[in-house]
Amino acid sequence: MTNWRWWMCVLLFVATTVNYLDRQVLSLTWKDFIAPEFHWTDADYGTITAVFSLVYALCMLFAGRFIDWMGTKKGYLWAIGVWSLGACLHAACGWATMHIEGFESVKAMTSVEAGTAVAFAIASTSVWLFLAARCILALGEAGNFPAAIKVTAEYFPKKDRAFATSIFNAGASVGALVAPASIPLLAQYFKDLGVGGGWEMAFLIIGALGFLWMGFWVFMYDKPEKSKHVNEAELAYIHQDDAEMPVAEVKAQEEKPEKVIPFWRCFTYRQTWSFITGKFFTDGVWWFYLFWAPAYFSDQYGYSSSSGMGIALIFTLYAIVTVLSIFGGYLPKLFVDRKGMNPYAGRMLAMLIFAFLPLPALFAQGAGTYSVWWPAIIIGLAGAGHQAWSANLFSTIGDMFPKSAIATITGIGGMAGGVGSFLINKGAGALFTHSEQMGDAFRFMGFDGKEAGYMIIFCICAVAYLVAWAIMKTLVPKYKPIVIE
Repeated sequence: MTNWRWWMCVLLFVATTVNYLDRQVLSLTWKDFIAPEFHWTDADYGTITAVFSLVYALCMLFAGRFIDWMGTKKGYLWAIGVWSLGACLHAACGWATMHIEGFESVKAMTSVEAGTAVAFAIASTSVWLFLAARCILALGEAGNFPAAIKVTAEYFPKKDRAFATSIFNAGASVGALVAPASIPLLAQYFKDLGVGGGWEMAFLIIGALGFLWMGFWVFMYDKPEKSKHVNEAELAYIHQDDAEMPVAEVKAQEEKPEKVIPFWRCFTYRQTWSFITGKFFTDGVWWFYLFWAPAYFSDQYGYSSSSGMGIALIFTLYAIVTVLSIFGGYLPKLFVDRKGMNPYAGRMLAMLIFAFLPLPALFAQGAGTYSVWWPAIIIGLAGAGHQAWSANLFSTIGDMFPKSAIATITGIGGMAGGVGSFLINKGAGALFTHSEQMGDAFRFMGFDGKEAGYMIIFCICAVAYLVAWAIMKTLVPKYKPIVIE
């Protein structure tokens, strides 16, 4: 048997890694490189991340449908091409702000007195420009997971999908792991060379990686039934869920036009709302950690993203996420193979276990009084729980829905996740700015000021997964696949 399906998994892993690298450039450069240049506050950054999440959510609603309509190969190419362009366009925001506001240099913008009308104008203009670039980034990135989940359903039987998903989904962790060890250093290197503020080149270099990936995708991907790299033994393995049909019959079925669920009819199924629930309650948690962890260590402990300690903390956090999350996709496979459970039951049991991993986030703020390493480790465990949860959550779509609807349902759930992320990021930015201004007058569970603000968000992040699991289990208590008549 050939193993071409694993090469497809490698391509998905690389694409997801690039996806998260592009997303992380802003979070790793805004506090120490961009904010001083444009006079941003936490609320400004919160607005940018929140709007990105909201646009991402809206695009996800239709991205899955676009992938199903365009086809996996062309759809994925469009997605990564658009988001790579959006990533590169961030680099032009500083130049555009400087000319719109009439300054001759970045240094002149930076030297403007904080709190003045001029500083506010610089901040407002730059925020709008970054929002435009983030919207293009969101438009393209919305296609990544619908396309990747569709490829996984095409190339893997149900029992292997969570494991395959956990592997390519680990690209999110690896991207977040590589990012702090490379992006701040890139920005600092080019800043020392006098190439703008340094952060511009970080956006350009990381953004260009997506265009490189597109070349490999064009030559390597094809549906398994048409791929010259997939022999009959591997094709039979891929289609083992199809009632042990002969390979010739499987090929004949695959060549028939797939029945499609009308878009609005998707919302009539409990299975769709179960997936929506899982994404809405938990995606924002992951994005909060992704977008705010570098600022948290800089704000609360004084370690900038370009300092050795700052890099070590973020690297450690995502190293924990990367190593532990891989096992998240393997656990339901053990339940299926050794306990004889059906894939959905095994997946839900695994997700319940993973829902407990984020609970220690309740103690992250308090543990930081002993050592900064404790919050890094606790957030890492919470992040690992999320990635393991996410791999299985994505795989429930393939359990329940026909292949023709997988990208569409993924997009609908992604929309819900984006809305959840918008709420938590916008709320966090406003909360942090407000709590910092209130100082000792703002208190929560023994903390005051901005520390109390972080404690509130950590509490929300800790319990979100158990709430989501309980609702999902209520909506779909047992395995019940959708059959198109």
